[in-house]
Amino acid sequence: MTFEPEILFEDNHCLVLNKPAGMLSQGDETGEPSLVSWTEGYWRRKYSKPGNVFVGLVHRLDRPTSGVVLIARTSKAAGRLADQFRVGGVSKLYWAIVEGRPDRDAGEWVDHLEKDHRTNVVRTTREGEGKIARVAFEVLQAGAGMTKLALRPATGRSHQLRVQLAARGMPIVGDRKYGSGRRVRALDGEPRIALHARELTFKHPTKGDEVRIEASVQADWPETATGWWGSPSGR
Repeated sequence: MTFEPEILFEDNHCLVLNKPAGMLSQGDETGEPSLVSWTEGYWRRKYSKPGNVFVGLVHRLDRPTSGVVLIARTSKAAGRLADQFRVGGVSKLYWAIVEGRPDRDAGEWVDHLEKDHRTNVVRTTREGEGKIARVAFEVLQAGAGMTKLALRPATGRSHQLRVQLAARGMPIVGDRKYGSGRRVRALDGEPRIALHARELTFKHPTKGDEVRIEASVQADWPETATGWWGSPSGR
């Protein structure tokens, strides 16, 4: 199945896309399509540019995750946006459906994370080791042994939300890498996880205005399946 990003916002400085689950953010050794390669082709066609096209990917989403991704059109915009991410000036909201339920309806989790670059697996570690990871959470819905959470990370560590949830016995549905017992398929038939970057708020790199972008879930989002939450009382 052919699947493409959805354009959520575009001007002379920024492009915001809704990344489909299963699509790479940036190309790798497989040569498979990515947000970067798609954007290069899109801008070449739109602006009739035969040569190299600058694509400033200032943050990423894991391949099995869907949702908002911000891309800069110029090196100046890329630098200013990257600075916002670095100092915590970008607000991010994720939706996740997890196995189990937190012991509270809202709060904050703080962990220290360490990545094994050889295996590309992240684990929690002792205080004073690794990098600190913070996320605020809120229960949105629960039923059938699962919970839908709103997650607002204050840090942007690799696999952060996946690991912090799994460490508390609540792996994201479909995330078999971090302990989920369920399978979820993306639109192209490949595995996805029930994690969606729902909203991104940042300052425009040249105008300084606040820009808030929201991304809808797509047809492969598990919650759209009939009976996913069990009886209506679980909604």
